[in-house]
Amino acid sequence: MQDLTTEEVATTALELGLIDAAEMPGLWRELGSHDASLEQFGSACVRRELLTGFQWERLRNGYRNGFFYGRTKVLYQAGAGSFARVYRAIAQDNQEILAVKVLRKRFSADEIKGELFLREGRMGLMLRHPGIVRIEEVGKEGVSSFITMEFVEGQTLRELVKIRKGLDLTCALDLAVQLIDALVYAHGEGVTHRDLKASNVLVSSKGQAKLVDFGLASFSETKSKKTDEIGKLRTVEYAALEAAGGVRGDDVRSDVFFLGALLYLIFSGRSPFSESRDREVRADPKRYAEIEPLGRVAPHLPRDLVDVVNKMLSLKPKRRFQTVLEVQEALKPIQLRCAEDDSTITPDLPEKKKVRQVLSTKDAELKTSDKPRIMVVEVSGKSQDSLRQFFSKQGFRVLVTENPKRALTRFESVPAPADILLLSSQVLGHDAVTVFNALAPDPYLKKIPALLITSARQSEIVEEAVEDDLRQVVTMPFKASELLQKVKTLTGVTV
Repeated sequence: MQDLTTEEVATTALELGLIDAAEMPGLWRELGSHDASLEQFGSACVRRELLTGFQWERLRNGYRNGFFYGRTKVLYQAGAGSFARVYRAIAQDNQEILAVKVLRKRFSADEIKGELFLREGRMGLMLRHPGIVRIEEVGKEGVSSFITMEFVEGQTLRELVKIRKGLDLTCALDLAVQLIDALVYAHGEGVTHRDLKASNVLVSSKGQAKLVDFGLASFSETKSKKTDEIGKLRTVEYAALEAAGGVRGDDVRSDVFFLGALLYLIFSGRSPFSESRDREVRADPKRYAEIEPLGRVAPHLPRDLVDVVNKMLSLKPKRRFQTVLEVQEALKPIQLRCAEDDSTITPDLPEKKKVRQVLSTKDAELKTSDKPRIMVVEVSGKSQDSLRQFFSKQGFRVLVTENPKRALTRFESVPAPADILLLSSQVLGHDAVTVFNALAPDPYLKKIPALLITSARQSEIVEEAVEDDLRQVVTMPFKASELLQKVKTLTGVTV
């Protein structure tokens, strides 16, 4: 390809609508001349935020496509798989940040793969639920098929469990309930997922679980012969399970089984199946029959929760819950019990062990009853551990939660669960400052001291926060000793 001049690239950017013509005079003045090099032009455009690095690289390489899909303008590539690429984009009409999934060109001529991709989008357009990634638009830009959807700031369930190693029971149960609610809704709309796995669950930075990728979903009302053929396609895992169970290819209980596999992962921190890229291994029915019992892998879990997951993972379909709605009903008592006691759900124990546990618990209560208490609201597992260890060493009893609204509800009880509330806004953002600001106006909560930890980049959060004698903002970076002194000053405790 012939080298482009700065003038040619600038003209292309204007013609495509990547740069507003009104911005050009100021840009040229900064460069001092229209004879500036391509590098100088590109650096200035990126520095002035007229172009993103992704947009500039495509422009300088002579591309005129791949910048716009439907009503969105692509900002940069956010991820890639063997089937499609995912971009972060911005809606041109309302400036909303969205994700655009674009089918790789080598699959555009493949009728089945192309239809699978578009089918994922069309299925998504039918479904509107907080636990399912919202699809905005499905279409084609030239030869490229695309799906525009909500952008989820977070990670896959697979990544989350890998990083966190294990989730606390409250957090795990919350994620499980969210997934079940979403699947109950989808099944109620006549749609089975058919490809439930950890990489098809996104968990936002606020803890919202969302199902994605309904490309292999089965719809109860088939519209055409082609759609019917697509609907019969199955993943290796679903095909192996259904062959072993002797059921047809769109059995709703298959979703129940693989939902059970997700719950097993959430509650134990490990997959019930041996990890393998080998198709033959994944197609072996023994892989789904020889699952190590959840109670053995995670003996700390309550017996009734273990029983629910084990029943979902029964190889014989008749022994499973017959619908996801039944799973939802079975988990309700456990969920209610967890809501009553945010810290632990005691597993079933032999009588002697129960007696020892009661005695040790009473001893612990006597030892900790005089300790000042601090409730920490933080999403990051690493930060949770750091804060817990630091304040514990300073003589505090530390309670940790990831949900700021839940923390606020806890403080409405008598007696209050802690002497001070510490909220971190680094991930929770406005949700943290909303709870922080809710304390002072409340006749009862106004007596609760609170600290809001922010980062240097969160100037909007700092401005939004309402400080007074009992509620203060601490901006990182700061010394641990400074944070400790703030806590002591606000609570008046000495440790």
